[in-house]
Amino acid sequence: MSLKLDRIELHHIRLQYLAPFETSFARETHKECVMVAAYAGGLTGWGECVAESGPWYSYETVETNWHMLRDILAPALLGVELESPAAAAQQFARVRGHSMARAGIEAAIWDLFGQMESSSLAQMLGATRTRVSVGVSVGIEPTLKEQLARVENFVAQGYKRVKLKIKPGWDVEPATAVRKQFPDLLLQVDANSAYTLADVARFQALDDLQLLLIEQPLHHEDIVDHARLQAQLRTPICLDESIHSYEHARWALDLNACKIINMKVGRVGGFTAALRIHQLCQERGIPLWCGGMLETNIGRAGNVALAALANFTLPGDISASARYYREDVAAPDFVLNGDSTLTVPTAPGLGATVLPARLAAARLRHLEIKR
Repeated sequence: MSLKLDRIELHHIRLQYLAPFETSFARETHKECVMVAAYAGGLTGWGECVAESGPWYSYETVETNWHMLRDILAPALLGVELESPAAAAQQFARVRGHSMARAGIEAAIWDLFGQMESSSLAQMLGATRTRVSVGVSVGIEPTLKEQLARVENFVAQGYKRVKLKIKPGWDVEPATAVRKQFPDLLLQVDANSAYTLADVARFQALDDLQLLLIEQPLHHEDIVDHARLQAQLRTPICLDESIHSYEHARWALDLNACKIINMKVGRVGGFTAALRIHQLCQERGIPLWCGGMLETNIGRAGNVALAALANFTLPGDISASARYYREDVAAPDFVLNGDSTLTVPTAPGLGATVLPARLAAARLRHLEIKR
């Protein structure tokens, strides 16, 4: 079964967070992103580009996504007979970088194929789980008291794994306090590249807290220094920002730069690339977990389906929908189960549907692209 796209639409949206979210590089109160709609055979497939308004996590932004989708990626797909979602990824083989833009439009193609073939994304990816273990990412709060209260609130909601954002001057103390208050909690920390090898002593202090992992402590493009740091720690290092492709994952594993990888579909360029990295890590015995970019229910549906693959053995940053926005632009909402899991969608395609009225309310601009 193949498809040929009739048109592609871009929607630049803005949503307010329920609460501010602070990392080592920014404090954010809202999300902006580009939603992609692909039309073929009377069906509509949706994808979400996870780049933010500024180049903080990645060089990609809403504006670079808009440009790449409008001028490069959408024109490369229009009028082409696509035999599979992977064929869409092959159309972008000449494009260097811009993984988040590529992943957003590729997700819309996966959604279309799933609807055409009456298969869920999880089925198409080869996943077998019906539920996936999840946790929650907790931003940096103004005071330690507020930090502990925030964690306590999420634990009360049923989350069994918590990730703390850390930065220089806000690391050992809050992590120690959380561990003391919640001795049995699955706990990990995320530095978002805020440290250097000069900070080894800080990480060795964290070694005593029985953390699941320390995520991306050093430079966002580094692999070599992470290998040096991992050799001095008991706690596994997990790489996030450094892994942009299959090749980056292979290089990191060859150098023993990490013992765990955080998979983000947008960061690696789409589900086709994510499947290759999953296979590599499975062969090497390296566990994966699915990272989050504060997605809407469109992106979250894709993350949950991916996290249902066999080698995603650690809880992901795929929290319930109520964690993020008062009103999402898509439905259904994801609800936390009593065992700290989310249920994998079984409807054809992504299993999430954009709600036109909510999309219109959140939209800042709109563009239709035809051949």
